[in-house]
Amino acid sequence: MSAPELIRIVSRSSPMALAQVERVRAELAALHPGIRTEVVPVTTSGDRWMGDLAKLGGKGAFTKEVDAALLAGEADLAVHCVKDVPADRPLPAGTTFAAFLKRDDIRDALIHPGGLTLDELPAGTRIGTSSVRRIAQLAASHPQLQCVPMRGNAGRRMEKLAAGDADALLLAVSGLERIDRMDVVTEVLSVEAMCPPIGAGILALQCREDDSRTIDAVSGLGDPQAWREATAERMFLHVLQGHCNSPIAGYARCEPGGDLSLRARVFTPDGKTVLNAHEWAGPLDPATLGTSVAVTLLRQGARELIDSIAH
Repeated sequence: MSAPELIRIVSRSSPMALAQVERVRAELAALHPGIRTEVVPVTTSGDRWMGDLAKLGGKGAFTKEVDAALLAGEADLAVHCVKDVPADRPLPAGTTFAAFLKRDDIRDALIHPGGLTLDELPAGTRIGTSSVRRIAQLAASHPQLQCVPMRGNAGRRMEKLAAGDADALLLAVSGLERIDRMDVVTEVLSVEAMCPPIGAGILALQCREDDSRTIDAVSGLGDPQAWREATAERMFLHVLQGHCNSPIAGYARCEPGGDLSLRARVFTPDGKTVLNAHEWAGPLDPATLGTSVAVTLLRQGARELIDSIAH
């Protein structure tokens, strides 16, 4: 089957999203020099709305318009951060993931204008974040700190920090690397100090299921380890059926020898209850590992904990 001459890539129009598209374009050009690419930018409802994401239906607010452009034939390929793609429901009918790119850093970074680390921040320091995952973990580990709501892309959040809306920020390392702003980072937090969101650091390429030419062209960009890790994590979240107000964190890891593990945590919003699970796949495939870890947490009471949180 011949490769397409042009692949139209739909993406959110934020600087970070467009930087992610440029990575895809560069990798595709290296793999298939004869294929031209064109960017189709869209602004999603999640980008426009600065309030509580739950009022827009959660993380799907960042993907709905992108999915619509793909399904309408206005584009051939969508680039998503896996962490922004809902896992509690299937992908839109007629679409599929063609590849998961090699995973970037999954950790969070602290930005503090005075150069203090997380443990050095004085009581009452205002941390700008609207992430229920970060808020719950900070409540558990640093209850003396205060979280203040803050949404928007990384650049906008840094502007709000400079304007005094918060004293410090927590942002994803991968995102800061993509927009070349690691210069502002005070401290990179370990995954033990701040467990990452499901799908952290992975970019997914989504196509229409019937577009075999595009699927064949981009599938070579996929990374087998990222596929295994994303599959385990997304199945875990699917079985758990967490909603956008559920503080859920976790990450799968492929070891150099090929062994796969999944560590996951579920919190109450105040951080006072923390459920933990960590399992190795052994002979299990990634999806079975994700299911097993979710069942382990359900046995600990995760269903009741999640259902008790308003959304």
